[in-house]
Amino acid sequence: MARIIFVDKAAHPYLGEALTANGHEWVDHSNTERSKILEILPEFDGLMVRSRLSIDRELLDANPNMRFVLRWGVGTEHIDLTYAESLNIRVFNSPEGSKHTVAEHTVGMLLMLLNHLSRADRQVRNGQWVRRGNTGTELGGLTVGIIGYGNMGKETARRLSGFGCRVITHDKYLENCGDEYAESVSLEELQREAEVVSLHIFLEGNHHYVNADWINAFAKPFYFINTARGKAVDTGALLAGLQSSKVLGAALDVIEYEDQSFTRFDLKDQPEVFQQLLKRDDVIMTPHIAGWSYEAEEGHARTLWEKVKGML
Repeated sequence: MARIIFVDKAAHPYLGEALTANGHEWVDHSNTERSKILEILPEFDGLMVRSRLSIDRELLDANPNMRFVLRWGVGTEHIDLTYAESLNIRVFNSPEGSKHTVAEHTVGMLLMLLNHLSRADRQVRNGQWVRRGNTGTELGGLTVGIIGYGNMGKETARRLSGFGCRVITHDKYLENCGDEYAESVSLEELQREAEVVSLHIFLEGNHHYVNADWINAFAKPFYFINTARGKAVDTGALLAGLQSSKVLGAALDVIEYEDQSFTRFDLKDQPEVFQQLLKRDDVIMTPHIAGWSYEAEEGHARTLWEKVKGML
């Protein structure tokens, strides 16, 4: 029997139910402060975390018998993966759980940009009936570049294929990553051909991946969507791209200035560069919800159970 401490609230009961049904014990410490968790951690074989706590050296050293970390969700930037590996601690995350909803959210935001849906909605509510000024651009005639071709990138490409657009992809960690839905190309070719760019990379090793040089390397003006991580984008460079019309519009589900837990974001405390984004009609934002759906919450729980049950 294994004992697992949940240092974050489980968003769906399936994981806990599966652990219990198979003779394992789990304890909810989602509201317990870090100092107390450090004290009691040696009582457990593993832990489940979302994004509330940093799983750093101090925490990993607190339990010399730790076997695994379950990361409910996708990003692992708050987990010291290298140190965990040195201690033979397995880290399991669950990107498969939200790949469908992220792909759908990405396509939805792209359609909002191309058809000015957010702006048109606001205008109608304010008594403005603007038709010619909200003329849309058909997705089917565009070349869409997907940066990062893991779970999210592949599902996004699969959905885009139904619109008839050309889809190309580049992943710096994978060679020849294309499939029936997307053609694998070099970054240089993507920057030469793409008219839409959707970001699907993790943060580790990719801080400010999207910067001024990266944006200016594109041959054509392009629309930009980020449902990955906010800190992968230099907000100042993105604003400059919008101001110069190098970037035709941006859809952002994630913001560079979010806190680690992604739960707190006070608009008035954000820097001027972000305040400028808020004023623009060619920018749409959502509050880090691309990966949130009722189906995804259960998907994360099922994915973690499938990954860890062999070890248990």
